[in-house]
Amino acid sequence: MIRVRLRPMLALLVSALTLVQPVRAAPVPDEIRIDYAYYNPVSLVLKDKGWLEEEFKKDGIKIRWVLSLGSNKALEYLNGESLDFGSTAGAAALLGRIGGNPVRSIYVYSKPEWTALVIRGGEKIASVADLAGKRIAVTRGTDPHIFLIRTLARYGLTEKDVKLVLLQHQDGRTALLKGDVDAWAGLDPLMAQAELEEGAQLLYRNADYNSFGILNSREDFIAQHPDLVARVIATYERARLWALAHPAELRQTIISAARVSDAVAARQLDRTDLSDPVIGARQQDVIAAAGAALQQAGLIAPGIDVAKVTTELLDPDFTRKIVVR
Repeated sequence: MIRVRLRPMLALLVSALTLVQPVRAAPVPDEIRIDYAYYNPVSLVLKDKGWLEEEFKKDGIKIRWVLSLGSNKALEYLNGESLDFGSTAGAAALLGRIGGNPVRSIYVYSKPEWTALVIRGGEKIASVADLAGKRIAVTRGTDPHIFLIRTLARYGLTEKDVKLVLLQHQDGRTALLKGDVDAWAGLDPLMAQAELEEGAQLLYRNADYNSFGILNSREDFIAQHPDLVARVIATYERARLWALAHPAELRQTIISAARVSDAVAARQLDRTDLSDPVIGARQQDVIAAAGAALQQAGLIAPGIDVAKVTTELLDPDFTRKIVVR
């Protein structure tokens, strides 16, 4: 009797288990694609030291390095799945996510003052208000672009009051120095180079308008390979700690990678804080504030809940577990 009663129950259980199969683990990738950027000193250390290659050699996973020349390019590569990890500014990552790019921010590689409004030495422009009607070089979708919009708004101007010339960062610097534009929303180390070697001047600077340097990954990659993500972040953390402990060697790494002078590398590092990689309230506040300013300027639709999207963007779990404070 007992066997007769159990058989239907066992049959139902087997049927249920058949319907609810466990999710199979995603196959281990053959390679991890990660960017390096001259505005991300920790990435330059990581690439130079070969620590990621060392970490994943036993798994048979190769590391492919991709140069990102700006947050816009890193986000483009992430969205196109040609990168698994990309370096951007926090506010730029927010704009990307609002635009449908499935990125999540998983690590803070710096708190920079990497952007300002730059003019040529001797230029007869005394304040931001004097930029009305002027040509300004900028890389759309990057922290310098966001910095420019917030700065114009502070002085009662909008994008419509100036003439934007859309160029990648290095081309913006060249355009400024050639006189093709009147100002440039610059980015280090190119900005420091223009200051020290070409006599350029910073017309306006505001460290509070610089959003954090953030390492991002794609939602699908994080979901499928959380263990790989954790190992990448742990190795990134090794490079950050090395950078803090070896400032002279860090400067030399930037000199070699970006092909800049010692003085330029030193100026860049003077404006870069590498002390806290943990994602938390500071990033939430700064990135949400940038988003709110962009929304007020009309670059983000009024119906978007900026604070909510910022929360969805930031993934603090990895740094909370990995970083020793």
